[in-house]
Amino acid sequence: MKKVGFIFDLDGVIVDTAKYHYLAWRKLANELGFEFSKEQNELFKGVSRKRCLEILLDIGKIKATQEQFDTWMIDKNVDYLAYIEKMDAKEILPDVPRVLEYLKKKNIPIALGSASKNARPILEKVNLVSYFDSIVDGNSVTKAKPDPEVFLIAANNLGVNASSCIVFEDAVAGIQAANSAKMTSIGIGDSNILDEASYNFKDFTEISDSFLESLLSKNRKK
Repeated sequence: MKKVGFIFDLDGVIVDTAKYHYLAWRKLANELGFEFSKEQNELFKGVSRKRCLEILLDIGKIKATQEQFDTWMIDKNVDYLAYIEKMDAKEILPDVPRVLEYLKKKNIPIALGSASKNARPILEKVNLVSYFDSIVDGNSVTKAKPDPEVFLIAANNLGVNASSCIVFEDAVAGIQAANSAKMTSIGIGDSNILDEASYNFKDFTEISDSFLESLLSKNRKK
C-alpha cells in the first residue's frame, strides 16, 4: 500500500492572512503616492514578496533603485508582522483543525507548502505547528509558484511520491504548481477561478471525512 501525503498552503487555506498582506501593501502604495485596491490585491495570491512588489510598482508606475526596492520589501514585511503579531487561534479558517486532526489520527504525513516567509511563526501563533511533519516556506525555495518546487520539496521531506500527494490551495498559481507536480489539487475558494483543480470546495466545512477517506484510498492505489 502506497504512502499518501497531504500538503497545505497557508494564506487563504489555513488562515486568512491575505487581509493583513493587503493592508501592508496598501500602506506602502499610499506612502509612494498611489491607491491600491482589493481587486488589484488579487494579483498577489500565491506570489512571492519580491514579485508582489514588482507588480505594485508597475501599478503605481514607480521606478526604483535596487536599494529602494530592498528597503520597501523590508518596510512592507515590518508592517505585515505588526498586523499578524496579534493573531491567535480565532484566525484559523472553519473546520481546518477537524481535517488536520482526522489526518493526524490516521498517521498521515502532513506538510505546509507556502510562499510565505512567515509561515512558521504564524502556525505557532495559531497553535497548529504540531500538526505538520514538514514546513516548506519562502525561506526554503528559490522558485515561486506556479513552479512546483515548494510542493516537490514537501513531498520529498514527507518521504512520499509526488503522485501520491494531495494539495490544498486557494490560488491559481498554487493549483498549477500542484498539477505540474502530478499531485491531486484541491481548490479552496471560487471554483470558477480555480477551475484547473482536481476538486473544488468553498471551504473546509464542505470537506467530509468520507471524502478524505476516498482520497486516501484512491491515492494509495496510484
